[in-house]
Amino acid sequence: MMNSVRGWLVSGILPASAGMSAVVLAATLVLPVPAVAQDAAAPAATAQPVAKEKDELGKYTLPDGDPTYNIGADGTLDWYTYSGYRRYHAECHVCHGPDGMGSSYAPALANSLKTMTYPEFMEIVVNGKRNVGVGTADQVMPAFGENKNVMCYLDDIYVYLKARADGALGRERPSKREDKTKAYTSNENQCFGRPG
Repeated sequence: MMNSVRGWLVSGILPASAGMSAVVLAATLVLPVPAVAQDAAAPAATAQPVAKEKDELGKYTLPDGDPTYNIGADGTLDWYTYSGYRRYHAECHVCHGPDGMGSSYAPALANSLKTMTYPEFMEIVVNGKRNVGVGTADQVMPAFGENKNVMCYLDDIYVYLKARADGALGRERPSKREDKTKAYTSNENQCFGRPG
């Protein structure tokens, strides 16, 4: 069975011999069923509310299909942003610092995502990046394309960092969140190869 995911035709199953990649991983995702939602808390007083769609997994997307955060007027986070906070601190903060603020040898992702696009973020996380001779030390981002603890939560991590970059989310641990959907749990189990 072939599905269209962000404009690509991909198979609905992950071949055992295939390496993990963003395209193959995307094939394991349940396709969204849109329901229009509005962001109740605009990041800036002059900014217009951005139209977002929410799918059955609980993921909010922009009109171009890129994942995004949704933070209610009362501070309630969507599940992806909350999960992204947890996954970032489990897998990324050792190098990139708490809350995406950077370290002496890795950039502040809360700043990088002010200009980095979603496809650029995916490319770097999946394939890694090497900047040799930059500043006082070489910078090397390892490839995480085969690390399921990163790849199964790539959108979660992205939306958390995007919320930090946009100033919509502070450094504190989120206290309110939407519930995880059954579809999200099923998708998560499928990504890790766990039974239903």
